[in-house]
Amino acid sequence: MSDPFAGVASGASGPATRHFAITPSDTANLALRPRALVFQTDGAAVVRDEAGTDLAYSRYAGDVLPIRAVRVLATGTTATLVGWL
Repeated sequence: MSDPFAGVASGASGPATRHFAITPSDTANLALRPRALVFQTDGAAVVRDEAGTDLAYSRYAGDVLPIRAVRVLATGTTATLVGWL
């Protein structure tokens, strides 16, 4: 497959180039810090930032939450999420 953008760096504001399923956990940080979280289903996600602050976000399927989360907690998270890198 040809990629006309192969030599162009995507940068922080460019599109993601990889994605992975998020498994919420109350005890383990994410193995990779995403550039954003994508809600695959309606629901809530309890997200921890790098300062250790936990906040709940309620979103609809398809919404993008542009935060580089450290952890997505299982307690309180009802949505299915994907991380974008």
